[in-house]
Amino acid sequence: MDVVGVLGLIVVVLASGFFWVWDFLERMKSQEQAGLLGGESRTLLVIAHPDDEAMFFAPTVLGLTRLRHRVFLLCFSAGNYYNQGEIRKQELLQSCDVLGVPPSSVMIIDNRDFPDDPGVQWDTEHVASVLLQHIEVNGINLVVTFDVGGVSGHSNHVALYAAVRYDSLGDGGGRGWFICSGGQFLRTLHSEGKLPKGCSVLTLQSVNVLRKYISLLDLPFSLLQTSDVLFVLTGKEVAQAKRAMSCHRSQLLWFRRLYVHFSRYMRINSLHFL
Repeated sequence: MDVVGVLGLIVVVLASGFFWVWDFLERMKSQEQAGLLGGESRTLLVIAHPDDEAMFFAPTVLGLTRLRHRVFLLCFSAGNYYNQGEIRKQELLQSCDVLGVPPSSVMIIDNRDFPDDPGVQWDTEHVASVLLQHIEVNGINLVVTFDVGGVSGHSNHVALYAAVRYDSLGDGGGRGWFICSGGQFLRTLHSEGKLPKGCSVLTLQSVNVLRKYISLLDLPFSLLQTSDVLFVLTGKEVAQAKRAMSCHRSQLLWFRRLYVHFSRYMRINSLHFL
């Protein structure tokens, strides 16, 4: 057997071993998460814009569905930055349908209080109030949203985190205060204990740019790094996530097409409890 044949055989063996370990660890992780998250829970995914659910949270949505959670979605804007709000609302409903979230479980807020604009700081207290209302009305016991990095750093993403997080982003001294744009100190839902009893919050971990764009190669780092919940999609589920993202036709510029192929968020989500 020549050198090329030997190298080819080695690659096949290593790849087979890698995917066997991946499958084994994922089955083990799924069993742990079934106990950690509980079966048949009512989960609210809180996003800022149409396409966030597919670009960032597809592994979580499909993973929760796998655990028989009923998933609700609350989107705080219509994504009208380029005056495409009506189109993007329909795209969101189509994407959610692909991910297994029916239109009756999707709520899109479309008003001037929450504009799709990275230059506008959403009012933390207002976001928290709207969020709490939806939690109570739908009997939610698990909330999933962005972490302080917002994955992409978008201020609208971070505003959602601000509504539920008790740590300080400024010099609040770790007292459970959050500094809002007006300079006021506002307690958030988590710190004030306003969330209903038994309602938990999971935040999606932001990673550095290198890890963000190495797709499945990020799996070893995700497995080694401490996280409370880890969702890794199967090949079939990855195709489903890509179909969901393809529903956002108005957003599929060349760089987002590259994102779909290379971003680890299309395959892997690591999350932390507050």
